[in-house]
Amino acid sequence: MIVRAETAADHADIRRINDEAFGETIEGELVDAIRASDRFVLELSLVAESQGQSLGHVISSYVDVEPGGRRVLQVGPLAVVPSHQRRGIGSALMEETIRRADERGEPLLLIEGNPRYYERFGFTRTDALGIEPPPQALGPEYFMIRPLARYDPAFRGRAVYPPETFGIVY
Repeated sequence: MIVRAETAADHADIRRINDEAFGETIEGELVDAIRASDRFVLELSLVAESQGQSLGHVISSYVDVEPGGRRVLQVGPLAVVPSHQRRGIGSALMEETIRRADERGEPLLLIEGNPRYYERFGFTRTDALGIEPPPQALGPEYFMIRPLARYDPAFRGRAVYPPETFGIVY
């Protein structure tokens, strides 16, 4: 299996992966909205591929933390086709996202998802480190942070989902 940055040729496969993984089209629409925004980071939109078949995808994009409007990376959605789940594909995508974000000098990653899954990658509740989740978040237990090498523990604020991307979900 290889993990690589997406190309334009991957867009249909990425939509299919998200639609199959989540059983609905909202996450695929979210990926398209992120890709069309100025918050999109091409080198952090990753595809997992095996034997020429795209099996998983993860995207990261910038969200704001107020006050000050500082942009930080948020991961997601992360999707793996159901027939290949529980085979390490999602883990490989997360580990590569963390590695690439750290190499870029990003201070942290935010994510909204299942704590039992994401804690294995070093994510913890944001409110424990002084960052409040956005009002649309499922709840503070699901909104998590992964500090990276350039993380500053003095960083505080409230995450704000951009309406041009995450607004389509809520």
